[in-house]
Amino acid sequence: MATFDKHTANDGKVTHRVRIRMKGYPIQTASFDRLTDARRWAQQTEAAIREGRHFRTSEAKRHTLAELIDRYVADVLPRKKGRVVQIQGAQLAWWREQLGAHTLADLTPPLIAEYRDKLAVGYPGDEPRSPATVVRYLAALSHCLSVAVKEYQWLDDSPLRKVSKPQEPRGRVRFLSDDERAALLAACEASPNPYLFPVVVLALSTGMRAGEIMNLEWRDVDLARGWLTLRETKNGTMRGVPLAGRALELVKEHARTRRRLDTPLLFPGNHPNKPMDLRAPWNAAAKRAGLVDFRFHDLRHSAASYLAMNGASLNEIAAVLGHKTLAMVQRYAHLSESHKAGVVERMNAAIFGQPA
Repeated sequence: MATFDKHTANDGKVTHRVRIRMKGYPIQTASFDRLTDARRWAQQTEAAIREGRHFRTSEAKRHTLAELIDRYVADVLPRKKGRVVQIQGAQLAWWREQLGAHTLADLTPPLIAEYRDKLAVGYPGDEPRSPATVVRYLAALSHCLSVAVKEYQWLDDSPLRKVSKPQEPRGRVRFLSDDERAALLAACEASPNPYLFPVVVLALSTGMRAGEIMNLEWRDVDLARGWLTLRETKNGTMRGVPLAGRALELVKEHARTRRRLDTPLLFPGNHPNKPMDLRAPWNAAAKRAGLVDFRFHDLRHSAASYLAMNGASLNEIAAVLGHKTLAMVQRYAHLSESHKAGVVERMNAAIFGQPA
């Protein structure tokens, strides 16, 4: 229930003080120059308290973005795995530096949009960032704000829900031609690094990411079944990968001739608990093979493209690559056109018979 008191100062200025008492809640007070403003505030505040919104709004005024990011980095970020911790830590550090002094209540969609645009163009002496990079920065801040809403209850809602994301370009599809593939495999096989050739064959055969291959342990390899188990993936879920053909042969040979007993890793570096860094051998082999505009990750695109061209459906490609949705594999749809045409031809032949 709200009560109103009129107060007149020595200089004659009149203020209207409001006091709200509701059972089970702290007393709320405020002062206004006009009685109509005082009554409006009392009505809105009482409604917010009944709906459970008022005190979270108060929390948003008490905490800054810097406080939120510090708590998130200490409590939530360590639960994530791999390079995500380092990458998102750097992204959140940027937001903290730019907007950390603002309270969460002052963190409005227009303010975030302003700094989204600054991210894209870059500051003087700072490199511009691509739309994809800006989206990643926004995603890091978005999860931080979502935790503030759901777990900390410092916010009623995330202001980022009303901020548009930059349009990302269509996914890259760069895959090896037959001649390029032959040249690359020959260069890798001739490399002085004994791990490069089997790693590249694995990438082309399975579509695994570089990190997934390099972090493989022998406990993850079932040579009898021809199966790999990926315990840590980008999506955070375990995934099984079939191992067949040349890739299976190479892993069997690797187990017989190059397996080290001081490490669980298939491809260890000088330190037994860390995988070898193959960037220098890879770059040398790619240069020797004459590849242009081709990165190690494009081996994954090559594997997906070969699957599409050999009749795999988008669902099957997504299952092999470990994508949870079909959005990421739509880029390969055009490569399976001949397969779809063949399916339609066989269906028509079955229904209407062969054409004369």
